[in-house]
Amino acid sequence: MLPQEFIRAKRDGGKLAAGDIAAFISGLTSGAVTEGQAAAFAMAVFFNGMNRDEVVALTLAMRDSGDVLDWSDLPGPVSDKHSTGGVGDNVSLMLAPIVAACGAYVPMISGRGLGHTGGTLDKMDSIPGYVSQPDLALFRKAVVETGAAIIGQTADLAPADRRLYGIRDVTATVESVPLITASILSKKLAAGLKSLVLDVKVGNGAFMEKSRDATALATSLVEVANGAGLKASALITGMNEPLASAAGNAVEVQNAVDFLTGRLRDKRLEDVTLALAAEMLQLAGLASSNQDGFRRAGEAVEGGRGAAVFARMVSVLGGPADFIDKPEKYLPKAPIERPVKAQQAGFVTGVATRAIGLAVVELGGGRTRPEDKVDHAVGLTRLLPVGAEVRVGDTLALVHARNEDQVERASAAVLAAYTIGPARSSPDKAILRRVLPRD
Repeated sequence: MLPQEFIRAKRDGGKLAAGDIAAFISGLTSGAVTEGQAAAFAMAVFFNGMNRDEVVALTLAMRDSGDVLDWSDLPGPVSDKHSTGGVGDNVSLMLAPIVAACGAYVPMISGRGLGHTGGTLDKMDSIPGYVSQPDLALFRKAVVETGAAIIGQTADLAPADRRLYGIRDVTATVESVPLITASILSKKLAAGLKSLVLDVKVGNGAFMEKSRDATALATSLVEVANGAGLKASALITGMNEPLASAAGNAVEVQNAVDFLTGRLRDKRLEDVTLALAAEMLQLAGLASSNQDGFRRAGEAVEGGRGAAVFARMVSVLGGPADFIDKPEKYLPKAPIERPVKAQQAGFVTGVATRAIGLAVVELGGGRTRPEDKVDHAVGLTRLLPVGAEVRVGDTLALVHARNEDQVERASAAVLAAYTIGPARSSPDKAILRRVLPRD
């Protein structure tokens, strides 16, 4: 089929055949399909959608546009997790080693920051020497020897997705659920997984602010993954406040190390991390039930096995061998640390979470353009949670900045983001819903 006829069929609301989808994606990869044609296709899908079979075909075609990893020689199940992104969401840094400590292999291919949300890859780049985009040999070595590797997408994995995503990013079609689904799952399928857990965020700090939109995306991801032969389930988790008490890059790595070593564990972060670990272990066949998965994950944390896996992973991928013991020695540190002080007494009743994320971006901890460099040292720590009691002069957050201008802007943003009221309000549940495959 000619590309223009393929586009016309979807423009007019027709159902696309799997063979035609594969041919179009092959053309996208080779360059035979132009950017204009890809943009027109994305817009047609944005307005007319796709059914499950079409999205499965699109996902598989994008998976097959490059290399597909094979872990069949490993003695245990291969599993991973994907988050749709949030603020203070450093779950991956603890989750991968915890699940690996329980017997799974976790080849976690992560992304960089997007919009107001932080990127796992930018966080790992805070660790000196850590090779976040290794060649396949080093990636495999890390997974085999430690059980986990947190790295970035290579040029050979799902290249069609990379091209289509770049086009969607500049044509106002990013929010299409079928295209989001195919984008996420094509990369995960290319990574050679046998099971996948999706963490779909909802709330004022998530890309999906409404419950119905998050549920639609979670359902699409689970159904399409299963249709493509990948066992999957999803948790819908709350993002109406930062998940950790830190937001940034190095500060979130420090927070993750503190979590694994027991120095500090933010309650909501612990709830989400252990819930996702339990889900991964059950789906991978390493836990007999969700409750058993919780127990096994908790034991891996409390017994220090998760921390040991993280330490080995960092070392094998080029980071300091003693990083887990002395993170402060290695992580970059901003020259200025300044508290943001509450101007009224009461209780934290709400946090404009997206504004917190944007404050980190403005500090230099994120990007406004794809080519921007990230300042790994800046960020916010000691972020108070919803429900916390405050007095005038108490610290709402601690700003880590390069100069006084940054301090002033970030402090103003934090003050504006926090709502202080006279009565204590209960925070939203961290785990809102579990989405399982239909029989």
